[in-house]
Amino acid sequence: MNIPSLEGKVSAEEWQLRCDLAACYRLVAMHGWTDLVFTHISARLPGDGHHFLINPYGMLFEEITASSLIAIDQEGNKLSESPFNVNEAGFVIHSAIHAARDDAHCVLHTHTRAGVAVSAQKAGILPISQQSTFVLASLGYHDYEGVALRDEEKPRLQADLGMAHFLMLRNHGLLTVGASIADAFLGMYLFETTCQIQIAAQAGGELTKVDPRILDGVAAASREQTDGIGGAFVWPALLRKLDRLDAGFRT
Repeated sequence: MNIPSLEGKVSAEEWQLRCDLAACYRLVAMHGWTDLVFTHISARLPGDGHHFLINPYGMLFEEITASSLIAIDQEGNKLSESPFNVNEAGFVIHSAIHAARDDAHCVLHTHTRAGVAVSAQKAGILPISQQSTFVLASLGYHDYEGVALRDEEKPRLQADLGMAHFLMLRNHGLLTVGASIADAFLGMYLFETTCQIQIAAQAGGELTKVDPRILDGVAAASREQTDGIGGAFVWPALLRKLDRLDAGFRT
């Protein structure tokens, strides 16, 4: 697929954002979190306008490059040339969250088997693993309303997320928000791992739950584990891994 490079044609800040977002798509593919082409990750573009980057609808995540990402405005209008369209449901979900949360520079949404399986469980996330404690410390739930194609769902999405960083979309999947692409990715890694552990543990015997008092110290423990810089602590190592395997995401 021949997509002209935008390097040097956009600002250095935007190019770096494009490279990081393309890397995030590749990492999601590498971890097996894709649903063919039907999920999405967005990142807010620099500047005062509510413009953001999202995937070209129809490309596999393993194919996405910095230059192939589509810039759109808050109304879903394409701001950059692309032969691809934008996932309408992706636009509804992401535009709602970007509009309500100035701190949500990246929104990451998945439909993994483990994530959807736990989202269908009435109790939702159970406090049965170390990973789950980080999720439970900042978790919201949104009831399923069908494929997210209607603007009228936006206020409810915004209210259910509130100021949380993790949102479980009932009967649908998982969503994380982050101040950076790295933060949103690390959040999804924890969210997805939490769900995988829960499904595996439920196949065994009686579950042991974490003492709820431990949740009070989770934020401080998270900062200590990442030297106070969140996803940025692991992001350089993840980029080095991608570069070793295929640096094509940077084109």
